[in-house]
Amino acid sequence: MQGKARSAWWRGLACALALLVAWAPAAQAQRGKDAPDDSGVEASMLVTGKVTIRADGTVGEWSIDQREALPAAVVNVIDAAAPGWRFEPILLDGKPVAARATMSLRLVAEPEGDRRFRVVIRHAYFGRDALAAVGRLRERTSRAEEDEGSEWLLPLRLTPPPYPEAAARSGVQGTVYLVLLVDRKGSVRDSIAEQVNLRVWSSMRELERLRKMLGLAAVEASRRWRFQPPTRGEHADAEQWTVRVPVEFRLMGDQGPEYGKWQVYVPGPRTRAPWIIEGMDDIDLVPDTLVAGGVYQAGMARRMLGQLQGN
Repeated sequence: MQGKARSAWWRGLACALALLVAWAPAAQAQRGKDAPDDSGVEASMLVTGKVTIRADGTVGEWSIDQREALPAAVVNVIDAAAPGWRFEPILLDGKPVAARATMSLRLVAEPEGDRRFRVVIRHAYFGRDALAAVGRLRERTSRAEEDEGSEWLLPLRLTPPPYPEAAARSGVQGTVYLVLLVDRKGSVRDSIAEQVNLRVWSSMRELERLRKMLGLAAVEASRRWRFQPPTRGEHADAEQWTVRVPVEFRLMGDQGPEYGKWQVYVPGPRTRAPWIIEGMDDIDLVPDTLVAGGVYQAGMARRMLGQLQGN
């Protein structure tokens, strides 16, 4: 990366990296049992768009949301990788067909030394659109009851969790990636915080405490959520359904991460939901590729074959 492109990219990273660099001395000073590993801090962004998948599983077209708002280095990496993506063919009545899928890509700026960074696509999600927004109250109407029904689990009542008082006082913000098990009545039978990413720096012990605090608040709220089971299609006869819901905790007045800007955060460890077994749909899905506020049912994801980053 040279000349103007490198300069523009560095300016785009400057704010996020300034925070990361400010954290590093604190990490060095706190080395020991309670000190976090500063290598776990990431400067990243989530980029969304769509892809057209041909019948043979290759990519025909791709589009990037708000392309003009993104750093040139990010756009170049995606445009270079997309032509080489391959997917498991999508079958309709046993025959492969072309289809469109939404995409969300987690890109990370990896340091290479001497103020040089390399942008890579760390993880990706390709699938259906998210079904609803957390916090939106949807009521079943007589019209909805009279329609043909849905082949997907539909959210009816997703009341957002209260902000833990101790977290709010400390200015703690982050995203809890929930996995829910929904029964045939549309009730949440089980819920687990699969991953909690924080926008705060502290000791490992404190980070663990804060993750548990936000995770518990999200899990407890989710147990009161309600869904409408699918009434047609291949999922209608299932005994239960698995859905993922990313819940973002933001302080009042904070608009959240701005699309197209680098963000610094501390990704948390992943905890596998006990009912997700080998061979299940979406078992390889990485939670922080999902957009906060969406509802993602297992079985939505398109299975990728081969490499994500490309050559």
